[in-house]
Amino acid sequence: MSEVFNFCAGPAMLPKEVMKKAQAEFINWQGTGCSVMELSHRGKEFIAMAAKAESDLRDLMSIPDDYSVLFCHGGGRGQFSAVPLNLLPSGKSADYIISGSWSKAAAVEAEHYGDINLIDVVSQVDGETHVLPSEKWGLNPDAAFVHYCPNETVDGIEMFNIPNTNDVPLVADMSSTILSHQIDVKKFALIYAGAQKNIGPSGLTIVIVRNDLLGNEQKVTPCIMNYKLLADYGSMYNTPPTYAWYLAGLVFQWLKELGGVSAIEKLNAEKAALLYQTIDNSDFYENSIEKESRSQMNVPFWLKDESLNEAFVVQAEQNGLFALKGHRKVGGMRASIYNAMPIEGVEKLVGFMRKFEKGNR
Repeated sequence: MSEVFNFCAGPAMLPKEVMKKAQAEFINWQGTGCSVMELSHRGKEFIAMAAKAESDLRDLMSIPDDYSVLFCHGGGRGQFSAVPLNLLPSGKSADYIISGSWSKAAAVEAEHYGDINLIDVVSQVDGETHVLPSEKWGLNPDAAFVHYCPNETVDGIEMFNIPNTNDVPLVADMSSTILSHQIDVKKFALIYAGAQKNIGPSGLTIVIVRNDLLGNEQKVTPCIMNYKLLADYGSMYNTPPTYAWYLAGLVFQWLKELGGVSAIEKLNAEKAALLYQTIDNSDFYENSIEKESRSQMNVPFWLKDESLNEAFVVQAEQNGLFALKGHRKVGGMRASIYNAMPIEGVEKLVGFMRKFEKGNR
């Protein structure tokens, strides 16, 4: 079979080098005669692996020592609950920036645990999607925290500038953008990210939290969502998602070998530019998001003749281009081009797009 490029929004493709290494070690990890998924998370071999994975992530993101890195269960949706349970005390409110489907979902869940102020920052002007600049968000200076999602996978919106919240703790759902470009972690109080896009397989979620915020959880907070408890136990209060943790560690090593986040940032910019140029230079395809707010990770596009949608998806799969059908909420097509997607995959996609356009005029 010819090479397949998987454009799924998540679970997404993993680097081939990582998958090959995991395959080679699957039943005999580090000479133990066992798979890493069979070994105790309390054993010295696993603890050493876990410590290296955390150390590599700290190196990649320049995470300061006064932040804890947690390897958690529950995916991003688990953190929709965990964030307010840990950071929203009685009598306080939190600002939630609504920029798309996932930030809205986070706010809906947070409303179960406290007073949530929803701030809608997206509008339509002459058929184009615009995002309100952060200085015009009208944030509450007394909020317990501000939550936002820098990259909306469904809507194809990305906010590249980190908002200034004037010392109100800033919380970011970076599930679909973590490690894709350099950020200053010190500008955030808490970052969380489901692993299944840029880190590893589903089942693992990374939380990076400033230590002074630990220990303020609500009394009803479940133990496996209690940041202070997880930090005290090195993310091993109960059995963590061990195999996902191991694979995440391999991805961190792969990324460091590539040259780190600065290197992948350049590649991601190149991939996105190639795809958006193909869309913009055509009257057959379109993307309606203002150029400053276009996601580099998730590129939605629409065929102007939507009767061709099914044929596009079928023929794309026949050419080894998988999972291009857009999210059910927005339709069209969507190409998710996370870190593991090589430039060759995007080149093959744009080649197919041009060929399909030529054959359906």
